[in-house]
Amino acid sequence: MNLDTLKLYCDVVRLRSFSRAATANGVTQSAASQSIQQLEGDLDVPLLDRSRRPLVATEAGRVFFDACRDLLEGFEKARAGLLASRERVEGTVRVAAIYSVGLHDMSRHMQPFMSAHPHARVLLECLHPHKVVEAVQNDEADLGVLSYPAATRTLNVLPLRSEPMVLVTHPSHRLAKRKQVEAGDLAGEKFIAFDRDLAVRKAIDRALKQHGVKVEVVMEFDNVETIKQAIGIAAGVSILPRPTVVMESGMRTLATVPLALSGLARPIGLIYRRGKRLTPAVARFIETLRKADESPSE
Repeated sequence: MNLDTLKLYCDVVRLRSFSRAATANGVTQSAASQSIQQLEGDLDVPLLDRSRRPLVATEAGRVFFDACRDLLEGFEKARAGLLASRERVEGTVRVAAIYSVGLHDMSRHMQPFMSAHPHARVLLECLHPHKVVEAVQNDEADLGVLSYPAATRTLNVLPLRSEPMVLVTHPSHRLAKRKQVEAGDLAGEKFIAFDRDLAVRKAIDRALKQHGVKVEVVMEFDNVETIKQAIGIAAGVSILPRPTVVMESGMRTLATVPLALSGLARPIGLIYRRGKRLTPAVARFIETLRKADESPSE
């Protein structure tokens, strides 16, 4: 049992998926499963309820998750404390983020961080997913924030959260008043989709196919904002991450309906270059982001 195994376990619970946690930690799904099985053997108690999809922690597993999270946070705080004791938190944190996260999420973290650390600043650039990866790989950004992050030989991944996906419709649509939408309800619907090369599109297509549902794709876009505009003129429906439509749902300009599609969620994570020494400012900003998303998905 080591910190890597404990981090892997926390990621499995947080993301409710062996495959996503394995990707985030740069190991195979088989290796991740074996590590958790060995951990359960060492503790002589089941930590995960594998009969449910998506995965959930057992009662003992939740207790152990809380303890592991506190331990890992304590380690990160201690490491950050050592860095802070040697160097003042100052300088620029360069962040590249996908549009849907940068526009809807990052600003609420940036200002408090800069207020707490007046000698540091955060520069945010919103980019398409592949450009986020390129910016980090080319050292044009210290951190990348994107969906479906994958560890590589040159990139580390830190999972942040898993965002539930919801059906988004025009308020007058026949499904807008439903408490929940079944997969079959979407059959034949005019659908506003993400571009085919995006990971979120592939995940949605895979989920619909698993339920034997075919929709009529009438438009394809590379960003959430344009998809929402198309829904707003009643061009069709779409499936989007719930946090990206909170404002429109509250204003009732768009309707959101929970989906009965098990396991369909958008993982969000941080990427940074392997072997790169993180400045105290970057390390502290990572800590700020992880604290905001430390609770596992419900």
